[in-house]
Amino acid sequence: MALSDEELERYARHIVLREVGGAGQARLRAARVLVIGAGGLGSPVILYLAAAGVGTVGVVDFDTVSLSNLQRQIAHRTVDIGRLKTASARDAAQAINPGVAIETHPVRLTADNALELIGRFDIVADGSDNFATRFLVNDACYFAKKTLVSAAVTEFDGQLATYKPHAGDYPCYRCLFPEPPPPGSAPSCSETGILGAAAGVMGTLQALEVMKEIVGIGESLAGQLLIYDALSTRFRTVRVRRDPDCRLCGEQAGIIDLSSHRHGRP
Repeated sequence: MALSDEELERYARHIVLREVGGAGQARLRAARVLVIGAGGLGSPVILYLAAAGVGTVGVVDFDTVSLSNLQRQIAHRTVDIGRLKTASARDAAQAINPGVAIETHPVRLTADNALELIGRFDIVADGSDNFATRFLVNDACYFAKKTLVSAAVTEFDGQLATYKPHAGDYPCYRCLFPEPPPPGSAPSCSETGILGAAAGVMGTLQALEVMKEIVGIGESLAGQLLIYDALSTRFRTVRVRRDPDCRLCGEQAGIIDLSSHRHGRP
């Protein structure tokens, strides 16, 4: 379907980019992206994907907005305190662009619903804040053959990578991090703190990588890990290879399945 006159005007700065054009904008409109978490990372991802004209953005988050969220979770306002984050993020995204569909899933992602949810989308952006969910999302994306763009941020540092082992000789998340750290060994942001704008930097980069994957432009971050140090304003990229001993995607593939997550063994 051709872009409407309103779409041509709204996305004009995309369309004049030779690498995007009308065809790339049409791919964005046809895309379905699932965002895991509507917090410090998910907020800019959701807003930028909506602004970019991604046709359907799904949002998974079971939490409600609290006052302490507002220092970094820019999809939510003071008047949203107590509301579901999925509802607040939906309203913020559609205030920017009413032409996109926002699917809200106010549930906890589990081994029982992950494949069904993820299987309905083309690409996944993980902005979750705990290792159990990150490993679950990675494993479900692997089994569903979906590209995963994953970001993390702590205090003044961030990491970003794209995982798509189904599309070539690329690593999955477990190739970098075979197992989650022991319970209690990784403090939460409520204990360590987090610079709000650092989450914005990583979430914005995450949205950019999602759009690159959809349109098919530039160099993918698959096989690379981007590391950001906010205090020194430095980025560095580390090359990462698929681990032949990975229990999910390596030569021993088949050892891990989603049932292990039901028993607290991510």
